[in-house]
This record gives sequence, C-alpha cells and structure tokens, in this order.
Amino acid sequence: MLFNSVHFLLFFPVVCALFFCWRSVGSRNVFLLLASYYFYMNWQPVYALLLLTSTLITYFAALLMAKSELQSVRRRLWLTLSIVLNLSILFLFKYYQFVADNVTALFCHWGIDLGMPEFPWLLPVGISFYTFQALGYSFDVYRGHISAERNLITYALFISFFPQLVAGPIERSSHLLPQFKKWHSFSYDDAMTGLKWMLWGYFLKLALADRCGIYVDAIYNNLEYHNGTSYLIASLLFPFQIYGDFAGYSLTAIGAARVMGFRLMENFRRPYFAATVSEFWRRWHISLSSWFKDYVYIPLGGNRVSRPRGYFNVMMTMMISGIWHGANWTFIVWGTLHGLMQCIEKMLGLGRASFQGMRRLLHVFITFFWVSAAWVFFRADSVSDAMTVLTGICLRPGWPKLNLADWMAAAVALLILFGKEWRDERGKTAQRTRLTEHVRMAMMCAYLLLFGVLNGDQFIYFQF
Repeated sequence: MLFNSVHFLLFFPVVCALFFCWRSVGSRNVFLLLASYYFYMNWQPVYALLLLTSTLITYFAALLMAKSELQSVRRRLWLTLSIVLNLSILFLFKYYQFVADNVTALFCHWGIDLGMPEFPWLLPVGISFYTFQALGYSFDVYRGHISAERNLITYALFISFFPQLVAGPIERSSHLLPQFKKWHSFSYDDAMTGLKWMLWGYFLKLALADRCGIYVDAIYNNLEYHNGTSYLIASLLFPFQIYGDFAGYSLTAIGAARVMGFRLMENFRRPYFAATVSEFWRRWHISLSSWFKDYVYIPLGGNRVSRPRGYFNVMMTMMISGIWHGANWTFIVWGTLHGLMQCIEKMLGLGRASFQGMRRLLHVFITFFWVSAAWVFFRADSVSDAMTVLTGICLRPGWPKLNLADWMAAAVALLILFGKEWRDERGKTAQRTRLTEHVRMAMMCAYLLLFGVLNGDQFIYFQF
C-alpha cells in the first residue's frame, strides 16, 4: 500500500482511531500486527510468508541464543544459522538471477552453456529493509545488547510495523522494541507533530521528487534523443528527486508512527549540506549507514587497524552497501565510488575535518557534484548508459529540452526545500503558535493539490 494513495489515506486514520480504542497494550499490538500484515499484503499477499519466515527464524534463533548463554559455540551457531537462512532468502529473491546471468555469460564466453535455471519472481517489496532489521536484532541479542523477546506478537510487530516496513528507517531493537510494551495515550502535540512531518514528507515526494522525476525519467529513459546539456540538468535534478522521494517516505513513516505515540529514528539530516562524502553518509539514510557501521565496518576492524586495512574496510563496507541497493553492476560501481572518495578523504585528512565559512561552502559544492556524479550510475539502467551520460555532458553540448511548467514547479519546490533546510542547518527555526502551524499546513495542502504530481508513483526505494 503506497503512502501516496487514496487507500492509505483511508487506512491510516481508521487504524489510528481503532488503535486508541483498545484497552490494553497486548490487544493494541495484536491489532497493529494484523493492520501491518494487511498493509503489506495489499501488494502480493503470498510474499507475507517471507516476512513471517524471517520473523520466525530470528525469533527462535534469539531464544536459542538466550538458552545457550554460557555456551559461546552454540550461541555462535544459532547466530550463524539466522544469518545464513535470512541472507539465503534475500539472495534467492533479489540476487540469484543477477548472479546466474553473469555466471552464464562468463561461461558462454568460454563456449560452455551451463543452462542455469531461471526464477522469474518479482522482488518482494521491502525485503532488504526487514531482513536487515531482523538481522540487527539477532546481532544485538548475540552481543548481549538486548534480551531475547519472548512475546512473539511483540517481536513480530517490531519486524512488520507498517509505517517503516517497506522502506525504513531500519530500526534498532533497543530503540523500537521496548516502545511496543508501553501504553501510548493520545497526545495532541504528538498528533500535530506527526501530521506536520507527514505533510512535509508528502511535499518532498509529490511536489519535489515526482516533479523532478518527470524530467529525469524523460531524459534517462530516452538517452539517444538528448544531448549533454539535457543529461547535465537531469543529473543535477536526480539528487533532489531521490532525496525528496526517500526522505519523503521516511518523514511520512516517522510522522505516521508519531501520531500513535511511537518514535522512529531520524533518517536524513540535510545531506546536501555535507562538506565531505564521509559527512554525507552521516547525514544520508542514517539508519542504514549506522547499521553498516555497527554490523560490518566495526567487526571488520573499523579504523583501529593499519592504514591499508582501514582503506580496505571502507571499500568493502561501501561495496556491500552498493550491493544491498540492487542486483546490478551500476550499484556496485556507485558504492565503489563512494568508498574510493572516502579513502581519498582519509588520505588527505578530510574525513572528520571541520570547515567554516567560504571553505566549507566550497567543500559543500565539491561534495555535492561528486555525489551527483556517482548518482548517475545509481540512476542509469546500465554502466554503459551511465558512461553515455557522463561523456555526453563533457562532449555533447546543446540546447536542452525543457517543459516550462514542470521546470518552474520543480524550481519553486527546490526553493522551499532549501529555505527550510538552510534555516534548520543554521538552527534558526522560529517558534510558531498553533494557529500559525495550522495556517502553514493548510497552505502546504493547497500547494500539493495545485502543483503536486498526484499520479500515485511508487517510491524509488521500494525496489530495494
């Protein structure tokens, strides 16, 4: 069920109203669990079995780890089993065909036909998100950061909680799981804060991302008909398209949870104001970057190793991050580019340097253009298409094709975005009365109805 659909706009208020009607925490959790599975099953009902399977694997693995507290070998065995089973499901549905196609092509080059079987399954929505959330729980139980949850309903709700189920934030068990054990009374302040965040999320999606997407998709889906200037404009708009799309989803999810009294973690912190690529990853998709830091980068040795090994750890973590995003060489190249730039920053001593004034502004522009260049591989359908765009920008100038109405609507949305984010970055967000907030929310609604793209496009990160 898409957040930007009429179905969700009917579903959400009904769920909220019924949630506050239940008289006990247990009954509320059962209701939210059923609502969450209904939310997920609106796409492909059968794939809810994968969600349930991942839930049961990690639930029982954690209980078995808890029973084997004094037997480290058995604890490690149950953790390994949880990891292998979950990643096997993820590999089968997300990566098998990619690997099979590449292995088949390699052997065909040598004149050998392997005849590997094909599985033309649809990629289950949100599988990477809930798999990583479940695995994070397994790691936390193994490390003793949290006790194994014995209530299956509570744990199943932690994995399937509908606001953040299909595109995050990827929550930590120590943060979200205890919240399902507490009583949440209706709060006007929580409701208004949540609705405000949801509205801002809808603005980012409908007025910014989908408006930029009209131009970006027209160019990237028809590269042969356009020139380097059109490529450049599309490649500068795509960073805002994907930010508006994904940050919009995250804010809507955080806001929806807040209306019911739940706190989800922040997932974006004005990433395009970052002065280095390392800082960009501390601001972009924070729940995923912190997941990789805690469960991949640090276990590899982090930065407490020799310099060459430290560079290897960075490269390996970012390449895995690229693979996580999709089964395509474009994502692997994208992750590798980010890892390479972070290694260069470490060599130059820029990784955690503090920049001020004009120097910071210069580094923000450099970082933005580097990140935008890497985004070309993320958006392109193939590495060859990405190279066509990059070489075209340099070698094929021309007059771009622009739809004036779409361009102006996107420009206004960008001005609103940067106006708000610049105020937030500077820490000068004004205190507002309730009446002022209501007026601003009404104006945002009017803007969305007049200029938002209301065609129900799905969110980009649903494919991951």
